[in-house]
Amino acid sequence: MVERLQHLLAIEPLDREQITFILDQAKPFQEFQRFPLKKLATLRGKTVAIAFFESSTRTRISFTTAASRLGADTMNLQAEASSLKKGESLIDTVRTLEAMRPDGIVMRHSASGAPEFVAARLGIPVFNAGDGTHEHPSQGLLDALTIRDRKGTLENLNVTIVGDILHSRVARSNIHLLTKFGSRITLCGPAMWVPKELEALAPNVRRVLRVEDAVKDADVVMVLRVQTERIHEPAIAPEEYILLYQMTPERLRLARSDALLMHPGPIIRGLEIDPVIADGPQSRILEQVTNGLAVRMALLYHLVGGAPIDALHPAKERSNAAD
Repeated sequence: MVERLQHLLAIEPLDREQITFILDQAKPFQEFQRFPLKKLATLRGKTVAIAFFESSTRTRISFTTAASRLGADTMNLQAEASSLKKGESLIDTVRTLEAMRPDGIVMRHSASGAPEFVAARLGIPVFNAGDGTHEHPSQGLLDALTIRDRKGTLENLNVTIVGDILHSRVARSNIHLLTKFGSRITLCGPAMWVPKELEALAPNVRRVLRVEDAVKDADVVMVLRVQTERIHEPAIAPEEYILLYQMTPERLRLARSDALLMHPGPIIRGLEIDPVIADGPQSRILEQVTNGLAVRMALLYHLVGGAPIDALHPAKERSNAAD
């Protein structure tokens, strides 16, 4: 029996069985996205607090939509309009939310470890939607679902991650997840963003500074978002980044012919990635967005809904009834 999760705080502490269980549970919700009427009553009467202390569009909308499609209500906290600007502490803000009796909290915070800090003090499930440079676990899971769908496995793949690895919580979650299945990770980017100590994050991780060497024979090429505020600091001009690290058709051709091209979004076209391949046949970027809904619905269903580990999905039941 797979051990039930109380929270989703990180990928690193999860084992292969827990990860596989979550991915398997997301499958019926993938089918559900194709239904004409995308609404279930599974979490009717439940409320999910969406507490984003750091700006976001995609992840916030994805979790909010996932909760809505399961029938849950949401309460939204935008830090820019909250009492945080008046000096209120994180824990006081979250306890105020808890006093409104939500059934789970989805939170993003600029401080690494903030969701774990909150989870240790509250009695409801906490979902980490990205904390500092630590992890972004639901992104790692949706990326894994996308890869498994297309490759049929997560085992023994060659995965290249290009960009600002040092500051990327997406990269860390993917590294922890994929290496648990024996995949080999190659990290590439400007030297100051790919320090040697990153090789110690997990087994089978190596760093390469030439993107042409990094993508050779890759099964998956993940391009990371480059924060525009960091492109000049440390000193690397946009023109230099484009010349040395932009993913182009020529560089992608060095990977395997069936390699997947992935990006967590939002894309800065013409900087991190050439628009030709961003919209090309190897791109799985929009699939990642759709799979994000499925993964987050599965997580909310089990952690907030308290579904039995061996329960049949309501989405699957509805699909079977339609058949």
